[in-house]
Amino acid sequence: MKNNIFLTLYKEVAQQIDAGVLPPGSKLPSEHEFAATYDTSRETVRKGLNMLAQHGYINKVKGKGSFVLNNGKLKFPVSGLVSYKELSERMGYLSRTIVYVTECVPAGEEIARELKVSADHLVWKVIRAREIDNERVILDIDYLLADVVSGLTKEITTDSIYHYLEQTLQLKISYAEKIITVDQVNELDQSFMDLGEDSHVVVVRGYVHLEDTTLFQYTESRHRLDKFQFVDFARRIVVEES
Repeated sequence: MKNNIFLTLYKEVAQQIDAGVLPPGSKLPSEHEFAATYDTSRETVRKGLNMLAQHGYINKVKGKGSFVLNNGKLKFPVSGLVSYKELSERMGYLSRTIVYVTECVPAGEEIARELKVSADHLVWKVIRAREIDNERVILDIDYLLADVVSGLTKEITTDSIYHYLEQTLQLKISYAEKIITVDQVNELDQSFMDLGEDSHVVVVRGYVHLEDTTLFQYTESRHRLDKFQFVDFARRIVVEES
């Protein structure tokens, strides 16, 4: 457990930042103060703070301390692989998942091309709306290989598919390739989202792989334009010339 203290520090401080307990610009406790709080070494504290800096939560200023960066709510990371439930809990906003479809069906030609399987290959088709502040602003459409993922139910898809995959089925989800486009609104968007006068949505298409590189999920996450920013955090590393 002692070896994981830096992860505990990282998660707890990140949660406080996401929830607004630590607002942008505020100064974090010193390494010495953190070391006393977590009963650990300054080296371990430094490791946790470095993780916070690498993920865009804080900026470390030499000789002055660590300061919270503007990491506002409703920002969806481009990089990283995180479930909606994990993200909404971390950001601390009120949300609800509405499940419209959970069924096992043949892939069909279009989805078969995306998942690189035959058209008659069975897949789970899941359609869910994400409601925030009583507005359906995200539509998630997921296709998962039925020979990899078994036993999906509406109860599972209402809660968290990834929690079920990792905790119950013991699958090891490894990485995803993502493509982001702005598409015209389609019939599903009009049926299952609160769009107002919007004629376009932001679409994040994801191809999710297991640890053994198996492509097992194709997903389309369709977002209302005015509600979300898709962000990544890049930190320049200067390499000194020898």
